[in-house]
Amino acid sequence: MMSDRLVAVFSTFETLTDPRVRRSRRHELFDLVVVALCGTIAGSDTWADIERFGKERLDWLRTFLTLRHGIPSHDTFGRVFARLDPAKLVACIQQWLDDVGLEIGKHIAIDGKTLRGSFDKAAQKNPLHLVSAWASEARLTLGQIATDAKSNEITAIPLLLELLDLQGTTVTIDAMGCQKEIAEKIVDGGGDYVLALKDNHPTLCEAVSAEFTKALDAESPPTEMKRHVTVQKSRSRNERREYYALPASPKLPGFDLWKSLCTLVMVVRLTEKDGVQTGQVSYFLSSRKTQVKSLARLIRQHWQIESMHWVLDVTFTEDASRIRKQHSPQTSAMLRRLAVSIISSDTSIKDNIRGKRYRASLSTNVLETLLLNFAKN
Repeated sequence: MMSDRLVAVFSTFETLTDPRVRRSRRHELFDLVVVALCGTIAGSDTWADIERFGKERLDWLRTFLTLRHGIPSHDTFGRVFARLDPAKLVACIQQWLDDVGLEIGKHIAIDGKTLRGSFDKAAQKNPLHLVSAWASEARLTLGQIATDAKSNEITAIPLLLELLDLQGTTVTIDAMGCQKEIAEKIVDGGGDYVLALKDNHPTLCEAVSAEFTKALDAESPPTEMKRHVTVQKSRSRNERREYYALPASPKLPGFDLWKSLCTLVMVVRLTEKDGVQTGQVSYFLSSRKTQVKSLARLIRQHWQIESMHWVLDVTFTEDASRIRKQHSPQTSAMLRRLAVSIISSDTSIKDNIRGKRYRASLSTNVLETLLLNFAKN
């Protein structure tokens, strides 16, 4: 008998458009997607792994899937996901997030990651570069856009922003996305921005640095400059971060071209490890008012998307993945990111992501718990 609860969890995927001709379909697209997602959560890193997972868990899968012809071969998984439209899969996942009513939160971090194993020397294809949007509070991937080079992030980010509801959110992006057009698109979408400023805008970066130097060197620091300090200690490293926020001066070069530019932020990071001290200074542009504690929190939270990329490489072996035909790198990457979100959102199982994934590979009860808890959040 089918599990109505699990059928309901995956119902949104029934609307996904099948890229195959009807007469050639032996396995339903819905079944393929659900088996692939469950397998990815439960430790499968290749199409062959997903086939193995499906065969081992066939009885459980048939409690909520038809699977009239059993589990498809790994070649079938590979062919179908190579032809599946990544944009339609992303839209389907976004609809799923809406249907289950997950609270996205107010902070969206955008960053890029190269899938190093996706290069195809024979076809003269570069490794795929994915630009992803991450809801840091909900720990969810909201969308992704593929490019064939890191330098193309500048054109990919505006396309990604079009997929997102920016109303009331703050978007953080690293220096590659520190562009006037991107700032304007975020503000026009009803959001705020915090953009890392580096030497890709040398004149502006020098001017911002001079603003903080002037303020800090003054006998009496200006009252409009706000400061916030955080200290983190571990057994081998101590880290001190000093955040300074100043109202953006209209005299800054190009000030009028940065829509709604309101605040400048400087972060001084001081690290001591094994008796050796190092320092680093970073600058940011923001459309938010001078609320240094909230700006500090957003800048620190942006690291979560880089942490997610680390999890994808270490726990999901994404960098080593040789999935590379047609759309396969994008569609399989979206499954991995969704799996990270599903596992991360669970609070009932006390373990890290690797531990939860391993438990899900051992027990369908654990896998079912992860899925049902995600759907009811």
